[in-house]
Amino acid sequence: MGNPSPDNTAEDSALPVPVTQAGRDGLRALLQRPRTAVIGLDFDGTLAPIVADPDQARAHPGAVPALAALAPKVGSVAVVTGRPAGVAVRNGGFAGVPGLEHLIVLGHYGAERWDAATGTVTAPAPHPGIATVRAELPGVLDRAGAWPGTWIEEKGRAVAVHTRRADDPEAAFRTLRAPLTDLATRHGLIVEPGRLVLELRPPGVDKGVALLDLLRRTGAESVLYAGDDLGDLPAFATLEKLRSEGVPSLLVCSGSSEVTELAERADLVVGGPEGVVRLLASVAAVIQG
Repeated sequence: MGNPSPDNTAEDSALPVPVTQAGRDGLRALLQRPRTAVIGLDFDGTLAPIVADPDQARAHPGAVPALAALAPKVGSVAVVTGRPAGVAVRNGGFAGVPGLEHLIVLGHYGAERWDAATGTVTAPAPHPGIATVRAELPGVLDRAGAWPGTWIEEKGRAVAVHTRRADDPEAAFRTLRAPLTDLATRHGLIVEPGRLVLELRPPGVDKGVALLDLLRRTGAESVLYAGDDLGDLPAFATLEKLRSEGVPSLLVCSGSSEVTELAERADLVVGGPEGVVRLLASVAAVIQG
């Protein structure tokens, strides 16, 4: 059976309609030529609800079934996350799932890669500045003032400071940003701000770089990318640039009242992970064959 015609996909499938022409073109291209399309997805806030303790984050119950239905019909599906790849695989429940035999998880913003086909993670050596920052970070936080509830997340190739549990999360975030940026800079790292989290990590890797490398490797002719946080902006920027080179794309924001920058640049805003799951399932249902 063929794929849906470019003129009736939204009406026939109850797919949400992107608010921009570029987004509508991206969705149409994906549905017309799914075998050359790449689906890129953030994890936290996109496939998994945001929770106070990141260790407890788990994929939305509908995420794996939706991905398993969609993945065999498109060129490639990749989860692109700031988490270690193995943690995202565990928390997502992605390993050993029929239909996800070719799933890729790009962890640490692409510094790590997990392939479902082999079940292994490949990665270069960690940046030497991470160990030094890890040792100095408690002292820097102490000197910045007491913020009960602020805590450090060890991420292997990065380290993050969360303020979501603090009495005043926004004030803690603002106060800590400058000293953490100074600490990162002194050791050759950068600070990536997110939803009440400041992550210290190596430069030169971000979701835009990771996504571009994947698209080049796969020869993608269209892309859907969904994210929810500031760390997803480089992926949006990469796809906006590729549009000028003739690669159609659909930029999806997993809606959040905490981060507006992504929603303002998105072609389509959906209602958090539940909305992302509905979108993926709808796309899978529309693609025939």
